[in-house]
Amino acid sequence: KKVELSKEVHLKLEDDKRFFDGEEEILYLEAPTLDGVVSISEDILTLNGKLSAEIELSCSRCLQKFKHHVDTEVHESFTNNPQCEDDEIMLLEDEVIDVTEVIENNIIIELPIKRLCKENCKGLCQQCDANLNFSKCKCEKDIDPRLAKLKDFFSTQ
Repeated sequence: KKVELSKEVHLKLEDDKRFFDGEEEILYLEAPTLDGVVSISEDILTLNGKLSAEIELSCSRCLQKFKHHVDTEVHESFTNNPQCEDDEIMLLEDEVIDVTEVIENNIIIELPIKRLCKENCKGLCQQCDANLNFSKCKCEKDIDPRLAKLKDFFSTQ
C-alpha cells in the first residue's frame, strides 16, 4: 500500500538580498515568499506552491532600475535516490532541499526577455548617453547621405 505524507509550508527567504541571474545582479526589494505543500510518496518529495517576490531590474534600453513583481506557481520534485533517471526530478545532496536555489530558478524563469522600465521607454542617446525619457539631447542626428535629399524635401512641405 502506498502512503503519502504532506505538510503545508510557509517560507520567507530572509538571508539573501540579491542573486545573479547570468545577466545582472538582481536585488530583492522584499523577501520572497513561498507558500505551498510538501508531499512525499515513496522516494519522491514534491513541492507545490506559490512564489511571490518583489525585485529590482535594470531597463535594457535606458539602464534605469525599476521594480518588477513575480507571482508564479512552483512545482518541483526531489529524490535522494541516485538511481532515479527522471531529468525533472532533482537529486538531493545531504537530504536537504536548497530552497534558495528553488526560489532563484523559478524567479529567473519568470523574468521578461526584454526588461523595460515602461513599454514606451525611449532609451539612451547613442552619442551623449542622455536618458531620452527625461530630456532631449542636442546631438546632431546622423543622416545617411543617400537619404539627405528626402530630408530636405519633407522639411519644405
